[in-house]
Order: sequence, then structure tokens, then C-alpha cells
Amino acid sequence: MGVRLLVLVVLSVALMVVDARFTLLKPVRSQMSLVLMQSYWITDLPQRLWQGVASQFGSRTELVAENEKLKTENLLLQGRMQKLAALTEQNVRLRELLNSSALVNEKVEVAELIGMDPNPFTHRIIINKGERDGVVLGQPVLDARGLMGQVVELMPYTSRVLLLTDTTHSIPVQVNRNGLRAIASGTGNPERLELRHVADTADIKEGDLLVSSGLGQRFPAGYPVATVKEVIHDSGQPFAIVRAVPTAALNRSRYLLLVFSDTRTPEERANEAAQAQEAQEKQDGTTTPIIPATVPKPAAPAAPVAAPVAPAAPTTATPARPVAQPARPVKPAATAPAPATTRQGAQ
Repeated sequence: MGVRLLVLVVLSVALMVVDARFTLLKPVRSQMSLVLMQSYWITDLPQRLWQGVASQFGSRTELVAENEKLKTENLLLQGRMQKLAALTEQNVRLRELLNSSALVNEKVEVAELIGMDPNPFTHRIIINKGERDGVVLGQPVLDARGLMGQVVELMPYTSRVLLLTDTTHSIPVQVNRNGLRAIASGTGNPERLELRHVADTADIKEGDLLVSSGLGQRFPAGYPVATVKEVIHDSGQPFAIVRAVPTAALNRSRYLLLVFSDTRTPEERANEAAQAQEAQEKQDGTTTPIIPATVPKPAAPAAPVAAPVAPAAPTTATPARPVAQPARPVKPAATAPAPATTRQGAQ
């Protein structure tokens, strides 16, 4: 064994020296590399299989974790987008409401819808303004597009509003095109109003705008109420069937306007009008005497015309002086006789 080992060691050293110093063994080495390559691949196969399996499971786990992370981020971004979309819509509605409030002549206050009546047969909503905020019964409520209804119930901090489409609600309206008056009543459908007792020959057609007429002194005049959608004429009936669509978004509006109209009685209005007229007459009376004072001022240009009369002034002034002179001696003459009589009485 020792001799064999020694021989093998010497042979190995000789082969290394020959391979390092000479090129004789290069073809042999290349051929042997082809044979040994298969053995290298076979010996390295378990490690490569293990690395492949580990990478597959590791990449799958990472992909699953990354996928969950991306899903969470996507949900968060979608929630933020929805919030931004809601804020954008809220901003648009507030701008519309601000624009509509600028067009309203009466005092208004913004209110927010906070609830709805659960009864499906009544159309009522609840707003966040109540008696403490100055709300009164019968106060008109509108949104950015038109009238919605009126306050029918008061609480300290909330109010209940009856919508136009409720079956118990009616409002006097007129056609904006020609002033034709009618009564718009609710039908229980949030998208429909009906005009009652409209003559079959009345001048009303599809597309006409209906506005509040102000009759009844409940709703201010001139506010949009509905748009005529359908007019049905029946020759056998005295009245036409007129259906209209409310201009207000009754099912979609969240921000509303409370209109504080003039609540004075006709007597108070008449008294205030009479007082205002009296004050105006007094003002006119104080200004009338000033008018003659202003009249001579424009007559100043007539002074040059009177200039030729100026020479005649001395002629009239000279006789005036002698008349004043005799008037002066009259006083001493009246006093002189008085002492004279006293002297005679003394004698």
C-alpha cells in the first residue's frame, strides 16, 4: 500500500509538472473536462433543486405578502378617493347653494338634512335647525334648484319639513310664461306633482316652468317649483290632466336653505307704509322753502339787465333822504312843547 501510494503521488506530481510546463496534456484535459462536466452537473443537482424549491416557495410567499400589501394600499386609496369625491360633490353643492342664496332677496340660513321619516306614505325630512335658531312654523325651505317644502313641526334644535310631493301638501303656482295660476298638489311620488282644476282650454304646455305665485302668503313669489312634463286633454272632461316634475332634488339634496320672509301683518305693513309716506312728506316740506332761495341764484345773470336801472337809483335815493331828515326834527318838536307848557304853568 505504501509503494502504491508513493507511485501515485510521484505520478501525480509528474503530471502536474508536465501540464504546467508543457502543452502535451491539453487535449487530454479537454476531453476529460467533457466527461467530468456530467459528473459536476449530477453532483450539483441536489443543491440546485433545493435552491429552486426554496426560491419558488420564498417568491410565492413574498408575492402573496406583497399582493396583500398592495390590496390594503389600494383599499386605503379607494377610500380616500371616495372621501375626496364626496368632498368635491359637497363643495359643488355648497357652491350651488351659495349661488342660489345670492339670488334670494330674503334672509336665508343654511341647514343640513339629518334624517327622513320612516313612514313610506309621508314625505318628510328632518333638518338640523330648530326653534332656538329662529325657525318658525310654515317657513319655506328650498335647495339650489327650487322649493322643497315648508316647516310643519318645531323642536328646540331640529325641525320637520313637509315636502311638496306629500299627498297632503298643495302650493299655489303660476306659469312663468303667461302668469296662469293653478294649484300644484303632491301625489306621493317624489318625482311628480299634479295641477288641479286646470281648464281644458288653458294655455299650458310641456316644458313650462311653474313658480310660486305668493298667494296665501306662505311661500314667497317667484321661486321655481316644477316643470310641466305632461298635459293630457280630454274632450269629455272639463279639466286637463297636468303632471309636473319638481325642480328641487327632493331625494338627493343634503344642504337646504331656510327662507326668513316678511312676517308682518297687512295692518303693520300699512302702518309702516303710512309712516314712511308721512316722513317723506315732512322731508319734502322742509326742502320746499329752500327752492325759492335757489331760484334767485340762477336769476343772477339778469343783474346785467337791471344795470341800466342803477342810474335811476340816485334819483329815488335823493328824495328818500329829505323824507328821513324831516322825520328827525319831528321828535325834538314833540319834546319842545312839553317843557314850554310846564313853564307857563309855573308862571
